[in-house]
Amino acid sequence: MSASSIGTPDQLRDPNYTPALGRAIPLGIQHVLAMFVSNVTPAIIVAGAAGFGFGSNSPDFPELLYLMQMSMLFAGVATLLQTVTIGPVGAALPIVQGTSFAFLPIMIPLVAGKGVDALAALFTGVIIGGLFHAALGTVIGRIRFALPPLVTGLVVMMIGLALVKVGIQYAAGGVPAIGTPEYGSLLNWSAALVVILVTLGLKFFTKGMLSISAVLIGLIVGYIYAIGVGMLSVESIGTSWSRASAFALPVPFKYGWEMSAAAIIGFCLMAFISAIETVGDVSGITKGGAGREATDTEIAGATYADGFGTAIAGCFGAFPNTSFSQNVGLIAMTGVMSRHVVTIGAIFLIVCGLVPKVGGVIRTVPIEVLGGGVIVMFGMVVAAGISMLSDVEWNRRNMVIFAISLSVGLGLQLEPGAVQHLPDTARILMTSGLLPAALIAIVLNLVLPEHLAEESTEEVSGGMAGHGAGSLPHD
Repeated sequence: MSASSIGTPDQLRDPNYTPALGRAIPLGIQHVLAMFVSNVTPAIIVAGAAGFGFGSNSPDFPELLYLMQMSMLFAGVATLLQTVTIGPVGAALPIVQGTSFAFLPIMIPLVAGKGVDALAALFTGVIIGGLFHAALGTVIGRIRFALPPLVTGLVVMMIGLALVKVGIQYAAGGVPAIGTPEYGSLLNWSAALVVILVTLGLKFFTKGMLSISAVLIGLIVGYIYAIGVGMLSVESIGTSWSRASAFALPVPFKYGWEMSAAAIIGFCLMAFISAIETVGDVSGITKGGAGREATDTEIAGATYADGFGTAIAGCFGAFPNTSFSQNVGLIAMTGVMSRHVVTIGAIFLIVCGLVPKVGGVIRTVPIEVLGGGVIVMFGMVVAAGISMLSDVEWNRRNMVIFAISLSVGLGLQLEPGAVQHLPDTARILMTSGLLPAALIAIVLNLVLPEHLAEESTEEVSGGMAGHGAGSLPHD
């Protein structure tokens, strides 16, 4: 579907323009396909970390379906806040909201092995963190100076590095299978590799909808492969479908209310990173779709919607929401700036979220198949961080900031026992790796004098001198 067949150039750059429904509906669904897998994956990962049983006969099965259902429903609600707006809340731009990967390094330690009981503290943290995030909308323009590409690129890269282990574990058979003969078997890896190969093939050798939906189609092919080789039975699919109800409404405060300092501090600190990510996405949408800079009102409105969307989601058992970058690229590709197109996608997400059978089918995807998709997605998060770091001027000062932040953050991820004597709250925040790395980078960037940037880097870089953004040293 070409842009010229949808409207005139002026219409396509107008967020308030609505294409004919026959073209607006597939464009809206296209936005959902681009983010669908990424949106429900965090619920599966958090449930797995908490120790939920994943089988259709498990007592935790209804809880897992509920978490997935809420992920879809409140991604749609948060997207509506962005596109339809309520007063100052929302940017009135085609911004797609979804469950954020950025918070996983915080959520996983909070729930590790604790089952459903851990969710009360987690969702209380989501609500308070969301309200704090919304409050950032009043000052977001004034704090951007503290988060240059050196800091944001490092943080995004650390998010991906914190999660790549999860992808490998899933591809090998999942955390419950660790230590069993089946873990890491050729059969398990074959399912993950099918997903990876199909995804890469579609992403690089096709165009349009096939390329945009590469991960989703890769998972579908992997799902069919799993049935073909006996990893998944048709009977288990039928059981999952029959156990899931046809319609269900969200339950307010389903998991209760529990104040946890680790959860509250963690979600509030991560709100800074999510807010800056949203600023970048809003700027990307206005530049890619309309050829202009985002206004202060649009940036503030988007931040308000991010925060309030997250707080509302937490009240009903859904995880933090943020703007989805893959949809920013989709707008630049299609050239359609209409926020009403994205509103149609949001309605589609809400409908899916009210039908638990959708989650029932998704839950039957074997963990090894999901692992293939997760490896691709988390690897792309790391790559996105590296891309942001390419804008950094690699002088002595910035190399020191990056080196110390990365060493401490990644080191604590790899060796959490190093801080075992800290109080529980501090230990959870430190072993995420992400928050100490971000805090060190922000503080050093504000404190270290700029004149260090002009000095030689020989003594800190093993002979590799600092050079311009993205460049390598010359002989």
